[in-house]
Amino acid sequence: MQISIEISLYPLAEQQFKSEIWRFIKKLRQVEGLTLVTNGMSTQIFGDYDLAVNSVMSEIKAVHQQLGTAVFVCKFIAGDLQQVEAES
Repeated sequence: MQISIEISLYPLAEQQFKSEIWRFIKKLRQVEGLTLVTNGMSTQIFGDYDLAVNSVMSEIKAVHQQLGTAVFVCKFIAGDLQQVEAES
């Protein structure tokens, strides 16, 4: 089963928030089997359901452990919307 995840990270720490966001994205880009598309507001992640969800949750945990306070806004959509949009 495939999944599409749209996620936005809002670090609430005083640290450099852009570097924390890019670190999060780079870690997910290292996961073989996931496709990431980024824009100014969010990152879309496409791939196998278990791989994508487990990878995202692992990185969310890492951010919370490192920063302490961060907000994530997520949408989890069954299916690979990237393929649906390409077919339209």
